[in-house]
Amino acid sequence: MYVPQQVLTNDDLAQRVETSDEWIRTRTGIARRRIAGPGETSSTMAIAAARAALQVADADPREIDLIIVGTTTPDYLFPSTACLVQNALGANRAGAFDLSAGCSGFVYALIMGHQAIASGEHRLVLVIGVDTLSRVVDWQDRNTCVLFGDGAGAVLLRASEGPAGVLATLLGADGSGGGLLIIPAGGSALPASEETVAKRLHAIQMNGQEVFRFATHIVEQATEQVVKKAGLKLEDIALIIPHQANLRIIQTAAKRLKLPLERFVINLEEYGNTSAASVPIALCEAIRDGRLAPGQNIVLLGFGAGLTWAAALLKWSVPAKAVVPGYRNLWRRWLYLWARWRSRGRQFLRHLNVRLIRLFTRNHRD
Repeated sequence: MYVPQQVLTNDDLAQRVETSDEWIRTRTGIARRRIAGPGETSSTMAIAAARAALQVADADPREIDLIIVGTTTPDYLFPSTACLVQNALGANRAGAFDLSAGCSGFVYALIMGHQAIASGEHRLVLVIGVDTLSRVVDWQDRNTCVLFGDGAGAVLLRASEGPAGVLATLLGADGSGGGLLIIPAGGSALPASEETVAKRLHAIQMNGQEVFRFATHIVEQATEQVVKKAGLKLEDIALIIPHQANLRIIQTAAKRLKLPLERFVINLEEYGNTSAASVPIALCEAIRDGRLAPGQNIVLLGFGAGLTWAAALLKWSVPAKAVVPGYRNLWRRWLYLWARWRSRGRQFLRHLNVRLIRLFTRNHRD
């Protein structure tokens, strides 16, 4: 995982808009969020999270078959953020694409990665959830600007034998609710113009009450459905890692599912809503804190703009962490340096090739 160093507290926000620490905490459960600094983008955070995942797994980026990045705030409309990650890692065997499913993006991408491996076409898939929502927030709208933060999380999926892994998945969408959580301008429907900028149509707009109703219902429904699909019962689930949107959503879902709140991973107090990054960041922190043990069943759950939702039930099985020799980490750093120079070399050769073709064509005409 990766989160920016810059911290924005509720008290800091109270200096910008009419709000207070108490108002934000009681309605959302959020106290702080991380904000991308100068030079930080979705791709730079995704690259940092990916490198961390490769280090933990002691994996060779050249063996990655596929890179999927769940994001709604890519660096560019094109090229994809996934291609920028692929280039930076030196993952020259990998295909790469972005997946846009709002805050469900990481779980959607995880399911796509799982299916790519299950098909037999791929053996090692890198899945990343990343968003830089601070760049698309209206900082004058206190109903939305208090909610969001920036960050990235990544996992490596590998083909393996045995009972562990993804046991069941669920994907869902309801496009009739697309207008409830939307950035109206910037696409083909409303291209950027002086008017769209003046009306702040390039920032997040949200119907908070309707999104809350949808979220509390879908967390309960999707959890029950994916557990049933796996042939299990709720009491068989050790941990639920939901999208970190609002503490009240998680509390309401826990009450409806008749599960103790301790069964849920909750970290939105520190990070706020990081969209597609929230589930992998929470997963990484659960691993760090020792909340996961081999043989446990866990549910990853995302929901968000679209409207979309996704759930994956996993049987956790990670071998005891081996000490990675220092030379392996050094080797990976050299590989990333080589990838940078390889990229620049390929760009130079393309430029040179164009110049030579133009020179040849001019001489031939003369």
